[in-house]
Formats: sequence, structure tokens, C-alpha cells
Amino acid sequence: MAIELRPWRRTLSTRTGSHRRFFATLIAVCFVSLTNGVALPSTQSSTEQLRSFFADEWEYQLREHPEYATYVGDKRYNDRLSDQSPAGYAHDAAHTQSQLRRLQAIPETGLSEQDGVSRQMMLQQMQSSLESFRLKEWEMPISQINGIHLDLASMYAQMPFRTTKDYESYLARMHAIPAALDQTMAVMRLGMRDHMMQPRYLLEEVPAEAEQVANAAPEKSPFAEPLKKFPEAVSRQDCERLRTAILTSIRTEVEPAYARFAVFVKTRYAPAGRGEPGVWALPDGKALYLHDVRVHTQTTETPDQIFATGMQQVQQIEQQMLALAKSQGYSDLPSFHKHIREDRDLYVKSADQLMKLYSEYEDQMRGRLPELVMRIPAMPLEVVPMDSFRAPTAVPADYSPGSTAGGRPGRVNVNLYDPTKRLTLNIEAIAYHEGLPGHHLQFATADALKDLPPFRRYSSYDSYSEGWALYAEQLAHELGYYRDPYSEYGRLQNEMWRSVRLVVDTGVHAKHWSRQQMVDFFHQHTAMDDQNINTEVDRYISWPGQALAYRLGEIKIVELRERAKQRLGSRYDVREFHQHVLDLGPVPLDVLDASITRWLDKETAAGH
Repeated sequence: MAIELRPWRRTLSTRTGSHRRFFATLIAVCFVSLTNGVALPSTQSSTEQLRSFFADEWEYQLREHPEYATYVGDKRYNDRLSDQSPAGYAHDAAHTQSQLRRLQAIPETGLSEQDGVSRQMMLQQMQSSLESFRLKEWEMPISQINGIHLDLASMYAQMPFRTTKDYESYLARMHAIPAALDQTMAVMRLGMRDHMMQPRYLLEEVPAEAEQVANAAPEKSPFAEPLKKFPEAVSRQDCERLRTAILTSIRTEVEPAYARFAVFVKTRYAPAGRGEPGVWALPDGKALYLHDVRVHTQTTETPDQIFATGMQQVQQIEQQMLALAKSQGYSDLPSFHKHIREDRDLYVKSADQLMKLYSEYEDQMRGRLPELVMRIPAMPLEVVPMDSFRAPTAVPADYSPGSTAGGRPGRVNVNLYDPTKRLTLNIEAIAYHEGLPGHHLQFATADALKDLPPFRRYSSYDSYSEGWALYAEQLAHELGYYRDPYSEYGRLQNEMWRSVRLVVDTGVHAKHWSRQQMVDFFHQHTAMDDQNINTEVDRYISWPGQALAYRLGEIKIVELRERAKQRLGSRYDVREFHQHVLDLGPVPLDVLDASITRWLDKETAAGH
């Protein structure tokens, strides 16, 4: 499962969406101002200089990446799209380099603990972004799960539609879509030239995604979603005018642009895709994978060490799974897995049943949150169907963060594609992961941290966010859920799933595994259905390193919790520990470790 982060802003990184979909990343890529970046003598204190820097760069970020501004709830630029061109990427990189020097010139002395953390995080983010640009990761802007063709079609879900101006801003963005797709194709041509390409077989899935948008009747297009219900604040006359204008834009601008994009990918781009699944096959591919591992996990471990950790975790979890299988009358895991795959009673019966299950699990957890945290965020959570145009290649469910400023709830997006082929086993665990007490609790808490610089609240570190969400699955177990043995097996399978990822991600990208080796390893160690396995391995192939974040992040959080238990003894309160973790906002794992350590040092000193 992934965070479906789709502010669809262009960054220097490869992921356009998440998870998020981010984008992946919501790493603050280019917090750059319109100054020349030269550090001048200042009479301001370090704190004043740093906060002025953050304020300037945040404004630049919102202005230059208007979709991101929409995502965080700032409506000023809702009528614009970002510059997706090669020149736009180069401009961002140049400014990032300039502003990195400006930030490095601000002394650390005199900064508070939180300001010091903010400075450290910003430095890491900017350095990482420049490394990504140097490695030309940005020249691979699309895949079967990420890209502008998906992001634009999802933009209605991020934008507000309360006034006539909101609709007019949306229409202005629609007018800009042909140019944005043309700019992206220019970037893709550079990727073809430099052999920076996703695997050919995955790129061959992209035209169908674009064609689904291009070939829809205008009224059925995802771009027509805002027309389904106008708010009362929009007059009847404006409703008719806007409806006509938006449908006309879909028919004469958006759909032809999507059709051209689909043809380009099908006839020119996909055929040039690489033959091998691993990024090792790309120019400077080894360095690129090491960079991706650092970005997504903040670990200094090598791929070989992560592979070994994964194998160890697989063996440990397998023993727990075997014990449960024996309790159900099966002597070994292969026979239990065969039973699971063949027993139709363990499969979803309908899309309605799937939606109902997710809603019920979120509802029952909502009342238990006071047992887990000291403060419950007010942001609402909705369970909604996933957009049909991305469902065939997407995960079983994912999460789209909300925004109190933008009036947007958090959403668990449930994949309703071919539901009767989906097992029910891990639905309960996925619900806790994506919603409560997982992603929604974490992101809603971060959204409410008004004292932090905005870039801290809206950053995304996969090892933190996905680590917390996987940890949340275990919290539900501690609260007494997974009462059905098959749901408990689904939880264990989810643990296995994330440990298998450590093996197969490093396997394909560092050890030159084939796609079939990845599939076989999944079949050997899980009871996952074929549809899910195929979607998963293709995701790891197209998004190197991201899948490592879940298990490594969870391991760190559990390690810190055990440390807190040992040091605080009878004064330990799990709610207080959780609140300290969440109140940092999204941070790298080394920052999380250092912050919890400082908290424990203070608590220990106070206790004595």
C-alpha cells in the first residue's frame, strides 16, 4: 500500500505523484528565492535569518509549483500549472544550488532544537534533489503508476469547488493541459536520448491509461467530475456557462492532447524502453539505486545488508505463520496457502462488500484512538472508490492526505478493479494502515502542527510515514483486533509482504534478479493472490527503493518504543510516546531517533 500523494507538482525527483501516489514524495525540492543566492553580512540573528529564508522559499515554492500550493490549501495559484519543460527542471536545479549556499551560510549557533532540525532537514532535501538531478532521474517522468497523465486526471480531487472562481480556475488549468503534456514529452525525448527509460513492458501499459481518458465521452471524463454537483454559491447561469466551457475544453483540448500523448508513448517512447527490469541497467544505475535507497529509507546500509535483513525477517515471520496454519489444521505453509488460494469463501464477493469492509474497520478504530494518542486531530476521513483510470495497475488501497486549509478530508481510496479476485485476508490490516491509526492519523496530526515551518508539515519521508502505517497494523493487534484467525493471518502476511520487499527490491535492482524470480519468491513465502503479486513486483521495478521504507521504518519505531519502555519504566505511557513521534511531523529516521533520545534524556533527568 502507498500514500496516494497527488499534488501533481513537478519536482527534480522521478515520482510525480504520492504516492504519493508522493508524491512521493513531498520532499521540498527547490526552496529557492528570486535573489541571486549570495550570502551577505547580516545583523539578523541565526534564528531570524533562518526563518526569513524559510518564509521566502515557501512563497517561491507555492508560486512556482501551483499544484503544490493547491495541495496545501493555498488557492492563489489555482489557475496555473507548473512548468514541466526541461528548461523548468534546469531552472529549479540552478536555484536550488544557489540557495543551498545561502542556507549553508546561516550559522547553527543560537538556533532552537526545532530550528536546528528544520535547517538540517532542508539541507538534506536540497542536496538530495541536486543529486537526483545530476543522475538524470527526472528524465523518467512517467511509468504505469506515476506520471502527469495520471496526476492531471486526478487534480479535481485536490481542488476546491465552492465558488464560481474555483470553477474558472479549474477551467484555466484545463486550457494549460496540452502545453503541460507537450513539455513532458520533451523531457521524455531527453530520456530516450540518454537511455533513461523505464522497462519497455511497463511503459506499454501507459497508452491504455491515457486512452481511457482520451476516449471517454466528455460527460464521463474524470475532468467532468466537478460538474456532477455545483454548490449553491454558483448561480444557475454560471452553472450552465461553466458546464458548457468545461465540456468543450474536455472535447477540444484535453482529450486530443491525451490522445497525442498516448500515440507518442505507444509508437515512439515505449518501444525505446529498457529491456532489463533493474535500474542497474541504466547509465550510472548502481549510483542511482544507492541514491534511491537513501532517499526513501535514510539508511546507510548497503543493498546487500538490506537483502540479508529481509531474509532474516522472512524466516522469523514464517515461524509465526506456520504456528497459525497448524492451529487451523494444516501441517505446513504450502498446504495452507493452497487452501487460501482455492477457497472462494476467502475472496471478496462484490465491490459493495469491499467498500463496506474498509468503512467498518475505519469506524471501529475511530473510537479507540484515545488509547493510542494524547490528542486526536479533527480532520475527517472518507472511504472512497479509487479512480478507475489508475485502478488496474494500482495497489489494493492507498491514502490521499487531506488539508484543513483546503477543506479537503483525508481519503482511503479503495481499488474496486476486478474485486472478486481479491482475498479478504489482509483487508483489515490495510484499512488500519491507510486510515486509522495509520496514514490518516499521522498526516492529519502533521497538518495541525501550525508552529512548524510549512515545509516540515507537508514533507513526506517514506520511512517515517510508511513505517508508522505498518506499525499501526501492529497497534491494532495490540488493541485486540484481527479476531478472525484469517484476518490475523492476513496481518502476518502483510508483515511478510513488507519483509519480502526488502529481498526482492534489492534483488532486482542490485543483484540482477529477473521479474520471475521476484514473483516466485512471493509465491514461496506468501499466500497473496496473483493480481496483487504482479502489481507489486511491477511497482518495485518502476519505483526503486520506495518499498524498502515500510519495514525499515517500522523496525526503527519499534526499536525506539522499546528504548522508551526501558528508560522510563513505570512512567512510560504509550500515548505520550506516540504523540512525541507524531508531533515532530514527517522527519528522516535519524532525526526521529535523535529527537526521541533527547526527550528520553530530559524525562530521565526529571525522574531522578
